[in-house]
Amino acid sequence: MRGAGLGVVPAALLLTAVTGCSGEPAQDRPADSAAPSRKQDPAGSASEKAVAKGGSLGGPGSPCPLPVAFDLAAGWKAEPVASGEDELGLLEQGTVTLVCEVDAKPAGHIGFLRVWKGGEKGEDARTALKAFVEDEADKRGDEKYSDLTLDGLAAAEVSYVNTSELVDEPKRERALAVATPKGVVVLHLGGLDTEEHEDMLPAYLLARKSLKSG
Repeated sequence: MRGAGLGVVPAALLLTAVTGCSGEPAQDRPADSAAPSRKQDPAGSASEKAVAKGGSLGGPGSPCPLPVAFDLAAGWKAEPVASGEDELGLLEQGTVTLVCEVDAKPAGHIGFLRVWKGGEKGEDARTALKAFVEDEADKRGDEKYSDLTLDGLAAAEVSYVNTSELVDEPKRERALAVATPKGVVVLHLGGLDTEEHEDMLPAYLLARKSLKSG
């Protein structure tokens, strides 16, 4: 079931086959060799909001082992996602599979930072990101891509408005893909609506800023 996205509902509640350990292409932006500048960042003033660091994800002992590691905002809770038979296809988007959900509810927000991984060694980050977005939101607008480098790893980022018929109203979403020697990792931030997305954006930006090779 492509283009449906997962919205703000935990994947485990959408699929009876899922068992958690807890439960329109637009014009691309020019490639950059470094992280986007403030002028480039569609986050606007949201990127300036301070957010306290909580734990971290991806490293040894974290709930979700990953080829990368990054900081989590205080109060956000990470839970691994394991799937059996994914009949609806919600746990696979493009070349990546959902492996972890970071719930913002304990921090007072409605939404998730979802982590996907997969692909092949040497896969292009932007190519993987485009494939992910095409499956995650079959209809979208204001789609803006940028290339960046995070801890020596090639990465790509996109901001877009999800206009799929499966969402209640058009809403802003964002995703980041990082190419690692062990495949691609995608971080996706949705939210109940655009306002909620903007409120959660500092947590996403903390993850991006702190991301390092695992």
